[in-house]
Amino acid sequence: STTTMARTQRNKATAHHLGLLKARLAKLRRELITPKGGSGGAAGEGFDVAKTGDARIGFVGFPSVGKSTLLSNLAGVYSEVAAYEFTTLTTVPGVIRYKGAKIQLLDLPGIIEGAKDGKGRGRQVIAVARTCNLILIVLDVLKPLGHKKLIEHELEGFGIRLNKQPPNIGFKKKDKGGINFTATCAQTELDADTVKSILAEYKIHNADITLRSDSTADDLIDVVEGNRVYIPCIYVLNKIDQISIEELDIIYKVPHCVPISAHHRWNFDDLLEKMWDYLQLVRIYTKPKGQLPDYTSPVVLPDGRTSVEDFCLKIHKNLIKELKYALVWGASVKHNPQKVGKDHVMDDEDVIQLVKK
Repeated sequence: STTTMARTQRNKATAHHLGLLKARLAKLRRELITPKGGSGGAAGEGFDVAKTGDARIGFVGFPSVGKSTLLSNLAGVYSEVAAYEFTTLTTVPGVIRYKGAKIQLLDLPGIIEGAKDGKGRGRQVIAVARTCNLILIVLDVLKPLGHKKLIEHELEGFGIRLNKQPPNIGFKKKDKGGINFTATCAQTELDADTVKSILAEYKIHNADITLRSDSTADDLIDVVEGNRVYIPCIYVLNKIDQISIEELDIIYKVPHCVPISAHHRWNFDDLLEKMWDYLQLVRIYTKPKGQLPDYTSPVVLPDGRTSVEDFCLKIHKNLIKELKYALVWGASVKHNPQKVGKDHVMDDEDVIQLVKK
């Protein structure tokens, strides 16, 4: 039993050591993604995209997987392309209208080739990538896995977490009182010592840490770093005209995957439907007094921010001051119409009429 104990201790020590190394790595990486020099005024130049529309989708992929074909064909079929006045822009965004929402499609070039090391344009591309509401990773169906791993690895390195929820870890810095460590469930990787040493790497010696799920060192680091973004992601497997039906059936079972042919424009409707699903947008229709609701141009809000107040802010920042109450028709109310205040939360395709003071 002594050998087992030695082994366990050694494994504990290894885990501990790994946790520390991971924290050091994360710190170095952060210096890469945050632009140097104060407020970082120069960081945005050359790659700034006016955030128009209701959502933004970033396209990532190796050269020659058909990313540009997909972009131009999607944009071509559903587009509302305005003449952009961007001169310095590497990415001309396409805007498509889908279910009444304006969705911006962005090519994120050069993410794959060494952007993580802060070279060249990479850094600005990353900044834009982090603002996307959804990321589409375009893969060649004939060699998907190698590419997928590489791209995921790159994006992870920029603090982007794909198809993940933020770790369920409570973290609060304090002025004194040491590290107060609690775990509400069994932990396979982290213990008080490992947590302490990871925090020490960050020069944090006083904090409350609560682990509410079985967490890894990486999870803890994500929470301490605090600059992580959690973005849904769809893997688009292109060039399905080159594979058999049997292979296609298998692909259909893979989570977060949509098989398409960019060139032949196959299965675009499936892709758009899934994009819509992952974006989780809520459409609110407006109704001027004494008129029918305008179903052609909804006000589109992100899921979770769909109160009457959010709605008013989206239209104009002073509107909320003038609001007396609102009338709402739809799934979020018990009777139609219902008189509601600014805190009322609306559902997709509700109709609203504002009554001003």
